[in-house]
Amino acid sequence: AQPSAAWQWLIPWRIPHWTDSPAKSCINSLKLAKRLPIQSRLGHVRAVANTFLLEIGTEELPADFVPSALRQLEQRVRSDLNDLRLAHGELSVTGTPRRLLVVVKDLIDSQPDLEEDRKGPPVSSAFVDGRPGPAAIGFAKRCGVDPSDLQPRETPKGPCLFAQVKTPGQASSALLGQYVPRWIDALQGRRFMRWGCGEQRFSRPVRWLVVLLGDALIPVTLDAADPVVTSGRTSRGHRLHQPLKDVKSAEELLAQLARAGVMVNREQRAETIRTAIAQEAERCGGQANCPESLFQELVDLVETPSVLKGKIADRFLDLPPEVIVTVMQAHQRYVPLLHPQAGSDPLQLQSRNVLRPEFLLVSNGLEPASDTIVSGNQRVLGARLADAEFFLTVDRRQSSEQRRANLAQVTFAEGLGTLLDRSERMSWVMDQLLLALQLEGPIASHARRAAHLCKHDLVCQMVGEFPELQGLMGGKYLLEEGEVRDVALAVAEHYQPAGAGDAPPTSDAGALLALAERIELLLSIFAKGQRPTGSSDPYALRRAGNGIVQILWNRGWRLPLQSLFKTAATHWAERFPAFKVEASALANDLGQLLRQRMVSQFEEDGFEIDLVQAVSGDGVSTDRLLEDPVDARDRLLLLNNLRTSGRLQGLQAVVQRASRLADKGDLPLSSLCVEGVVDAELFDSPSEASLLVELEAMSPLAVARDYEGLAQKLQGAARALEAFFDGAESVMVMADDPSIRRNRLNLLGVLRNQAFVLARFDNIQS
Repeated sequence: AQPSAAWQWLIPWRIPHWTDSPAKSCINSLKLAKRLPIQSRLGHVRAVANTFLLEIGTEELPADFVPSALRQLEQRVRSDLNDLRLAHGELSVTGTPRRLLVVVKDLIDSQPDLEEDRKGPPVSSAFVDGRPGPAAIGFAKRCGVDPSDLQPRETPKGPCLFAQVKTPGQASSALLGQYVPRWIDALQGRRFMRWGCGEQRFSRPVRWLVVLLGDALIPVTLDAADPVVTSGRTSRGHRLHQPLKDVKSAEELLAQLARAGVMVNREQRAETIRTAIAQEAERCGGQANCPESLFQELVDLVETPSVLKGKIADRFLDLPPEVIVTVMQAHQRYVPLLHPQAGSDPLQLQSRNVLRPEFLLVSNGLEPASDTIVSGNQRVLGARLADAEFFLTVDRRQSSEQRRANLAQVTFAEGLGTLLDRSERMSWVMDQLLLALQLEGPIASHARRAAHLCKHDLVCQMVGEFPELQGLMGGKYLLEEGEVRDVALAVAEHYQPAGAGDAPPTSDAGALLALAERIELLLSIFAKGQRPTGSSDPYALRRAGNGIVQILWNRGWRLPLQSLFKTAATHWAERFPAFKVEASALANDLGQLLRQRMVSQFEEDGFEIDLVQAVSGDGVSTDRLLEDPVDARDRLLLLNNLRTSGRLQGLQAVVQRASRLADKGDLPLSSLCVEGVVDAELFDSPSEASLLVELEAMSPLAVARDYEGLAQKLQGAARALEAFFDGAESVMVMADDPSIRRNRLNLLGVLRNQAFVLARFDNIQS
């Protein structure tokens, strides 16, 4: 092959010992440069494949760590095998409280050879007097090739030398031996520990390792553990079984574990437990009260699951059902059984008509020990319920009013006084809420009484032992003392909603008290100068903001939040002079938080972001977002329905066409009526009069915030607007006469303003 004209300049460089070998090859290879990919290539892949097994054996792991560790381990193993070019089949990661297990099927026994094209120096600087210069020789040395093997290739920056480097693949066993300790060290979790005198960190001490590729043992050592852990062929089954020795393969280990009573597969374990709980509950004539969080914890607490039945001593059924359920679920991980016809009254004082005397427990023991396990768990439950019985007896010796007085001895937060001070501030907020919502009569009296007493149970013995029952126990004690049921229910519900997915209060007084509690918290903590930052929110202020929004939406109360914040901020500034509170800044900060919570909640509820921006954007809509959160949600729901039904795009086109010209005028956004801003005497076309008729019909709808009617009228105005712009009787909006121009701009401005009552259509995507 002859060199192309573009490379004729290379020919004079030829010298005898270079010309006959690499130089001619280099020149010829330039013509092939465009056909040679500049990339890595995998060589021949060996066909031998085996199953890889990794078992990390530990002391009993925390239940919340196991699923997290399995996710992390799968992600890391899959990623590293891909980076190492180790092809494989199915990869599964599972575990129990005592082991994390990785099984990779059909893993090749060695990496494929890697062929790389490495780019070197430009051809122009690689040769000196036709010979390979220092740049070419150095590049060849770094790549481990002879300078004569270098090839010039075309690149976007001109011809450069390339070296073809072949890296032999390493054995999979050698690579895995290096990576297993890294996988163990990379796992993250809460409260990791060191044990003995070693520096190894893990959730619980690592006691054994089994690392096999096929039937070959891969040597792995955790030098930082104490004692040092070395991989071997010995595993461990259930604690009541002997160690499993001479493990030869992954399949053999799984079979031995099954014979030793270990159900390794987490999904299988979960299904076994779920089915057994349902069957045992049916046999007892009850309904299992097993939240998903408790169920997932039970799955990761046992290796050999069996569901056993225990019994509650009869005398403890006189305790409130929430006390027994809390002890069982939160403290002992038992599954209570509900009566099929049990009600959901939060003020229930006894459990006899709510709970069955039986309960279920998920055991990790073997069948011969079942009676002993049940007996031991019944004793533990009896001891805890006896404590609760004692706390209940002590609490009944004091009245709720006496406990309220004792709140003066408990500090709420530094600079914010006592819990009694907080209770009084909540009463002040309650008065402002009742005034803003114009609520009177029994609802108002019940809400005020509930605000007065709502924190009394924070100093009782029962809540001291079971903080989860605050509010609930307060309501029960009030009802037991003869307080009005609506007051007791409001106190029991005032912490609702406690989080995402939790139901808001069911009663008006409870909803009012829940609002007062959250507004007081926001005002006090913000006045103190503390704000939620990033992931730090120690007082759960964001959750308090979410609760306010959800309660207002649920009750349909049109509460002017920004006005309320302004009044309250002034009161807080007077009440806490040491904080040097600037009332307007405090009100604005609170408004900003609530605005963010509303927008966030809209997005979490699945509304599209442009529709959310349309009701929460700049201008009029922003102010209304806080002045009436219910109104904002109503508008968003309507916009969503319009989009779903295909009507929004046409409506948007009408509004945007009018808005583009209306923005050239100076009509305030608050002008919703044509009176005083549009003069019919200045009309010189019937299209102007037709548009005026449409605007006059829409004015009362806009003022009354009849959004559905307004949307229909805006769609109906499309024909009048089309005649105004494009018909035979169309007009020139930007007329030479200033008065006519202003009159026509005002016509369009009123239409824009009426549309903006519904939404900022300029924020909606087509």
